[in-house]
Amino acid sequence: MSAPEDSRRDPGPASVLAPFADDPGAVGIEPAERTHEADDRDDDLDHDRRRRHTRLWMAGLLAGLLVTLPVAVSLGPVAIPVDTVAQVVSRHLLGVPLEVVWTPAQESIVWLLRVPRVLLGVAVGAGLAIAGVGLQALTRNILAEPYLLGVTSGASTLAAASILFGFGAGIGSTSLAGSAFVGALAAGVGVFLLARVGGQMTSTRLVLAGVSVGYVLHALTSFLIFASDDPDAGRSVLFWILGSLTLATHWSALVTGAVVLATLVVLLIRALPLDALAIGDNTAQTLGISPTALRATIMAVIALCVGALVAASGGIGFVGLIIPHVARMCVGSAHRRLLPVAAMIGGIFLVWADVLARTALAPQELPLGIVTAMAGAPLLFVLVRRLNPTR
Repeated sequence: MSAPEDSRRDPGPASVLAPFADDPGAVGIEPAERTHEADDRDDDLDHDRRRRHTRLWMAGLLAGLLVTLPVAVSLGPVAIPVDTVAQVVSRHLLGVPLEVVWTPAQESIVWLLRVPRVLLGVAVGAGLAIAGVGLQALTRNILAEPYLLGVTSGASTLAAASILFGFGAGIGSTSLAGSAFVGALAAGVGVFLLARVGGQMTSTRLVLAGVSVGYVLHALTSFLIFASDDPDAGRSVLFWILGSLTLATHWSALVTGAVVLATLVVLLIRALPLDALAIGDNTAQTLGISPTALRATIMAVIALCVGALVAASGGIGFVGLIIPHVARMCVGSAHRRLLPVAAMIGGIFLVWADVLARTALAPQELPLGIVTAMAGAPLLFVLVRRLNPTR
């Protein structure tokens, strides 16, 4: 009986592992575990593929931006060859070439007018794009844009007061930009106070507060224009409200670029919380993120950024609405990839919109907001057609 009993015993470890001797990766692994490992490998491959895809987009956009800068500087009512642009910029930055082969008029146009204008266009376009990305995540609203907070309306109101009635004239030549920035901050604080009820700030209250403040301030701006007796000043306010880069200087381009870069860094640091918040407040809370605190922080940063942008260039619409959607179609919705791509697309888009604004009806110049609206509206139509029918 001993032999049959031994034969009915469970096989030993050696006999169990024998069928897998030629497949070391499968030894001791249950089928479910092998499935999990395969899924992990697929996830890793997909992650690497997305990362390569994003790097290709960023490299292409960076190359496009580097080409855009000198070409945009060369275009205008007075065309200047690209090689002359490169020589003028090289002489001012590097001291070469030593021999001047261009006219003083060309040097003034390139260095004093167009270079700061193009650099400011890159900064403003990038800033509006990343502000739009942040606001669409905060509000979970695909139609959210930087001006949803009423910040632009606040800047426009005090800028109109400065132009029409000399408000802030005591601070000198920076009165217009300073007044616009103060108005933007005041509007942002007002929206924050209205949206924060009982220590909580929801996306719905944020949207409603921004729309309400924006309408009130827009009405106040219209009243100031109506109350003024100077028709030329009224046209100046209208042109400024619609946006322009004509006030660009090297200093304004530098300051605006620094503000936009700081905003981009802050949003990149908060990229993962923004991903969670874009899904929903419950998801964010599950991950230990306070939606109210995150909204307050991001809204304050965006309000400061948009205030600086509006103070430098006036109100330019559609960039913060359209560019985030274009960037999502390129690299997806993860904010770590989305933010830098949106910034570069926004900068390139606004520079070329400004080129069109100053050449379409030369020597007259179109308000930049008109050009961005004419270019952005067809893109918005395309996005509407691509939306899921259930949304």
